Amino acid sequence: MKYDSHLRGAADVLSEILFPRRCPVCDQVLPFRSGKICPGCFSKLSFTKSPVCKKCGKELISETGEYCYDCGRRKKSFEYGIALLNYDEVSRKSMAMIKYHGRREYMDFYGEAIARRYEKRIRRMGAEALLPVPVHRQRLKVRGFNQAEALAESISRHLGTCIPVRTDLLLRNKRTLPQKDLTPAERLKNLSQAFESDPSRVREAGVRRVILVDDIYTTGSTAEACSRALLAAGVQEIYLLNICIGHGR
Repeated sequence: MKYDSHLRGAADVLSEILFPRRCPVCDQVLPFRSGKICPGCFSKLSFTKSPVCKKCGKELISETGEYCYDCGRRKKSFEYGIALLNYDEVSRKSMAMIKYHGRREYMDFYGEAIARRYEKRIRRMGAEALLPVPVHRQRLKVRGFNQAEALAESISRHLGTCIPVRTDLLLRNKRTLPQKDLTPAERLKNLSQAFESDPSRVREAGVRRVILVDDIYTTGSTAEACSRALLAAGVQEIYLLNICIGHGR
């Protein structure tokens, strides 16, 4: 065990020498063994703080409210979600660098940050698997990786792999239109039937509770579409983990 730990440590050092870390906020190369983010950039991140919506995890303006406007008027199929950051200009730029400029390594910082901050809450969910939101195969071919899967792998690793990542229980079978210019209702309709989950595979895996992992939660349309597919396949409870979430209104 101690020998394995030394090997992993040596591998991490060699990896950082060959592939220097970059700050997930400013994208500058970090000094060797100096951490995973610039100290100054860390202070720019807007971490979510109470009060938050009891359903999706968005920050609330009201100190007395329990749900954001959207969750207060629309029933959600998932149990509840938690998120690390508010989705602002700083986090938006970082997420764009991951998706469109191949900065997959940023997910190591975000996965570790989520695991450190929410480990107790994640364990209380009692989930048997982390399920990254899948991307269509054509998008995967262009991007080269699924950012949600990279995040899930990082979270699992920093939790000590106590919750495995499963990529076979939720699939994307339909390429949809870009979501950014659609209304919440249009987004959900756009994503309807885009995701599928095989009941026989869910039974074989023996999972009843799962955690759906994604980079950004805005209107919740993707989470809702995925949750409906999973519930239809026999999953009993779905929880959410996101890096960024839109502000509650």
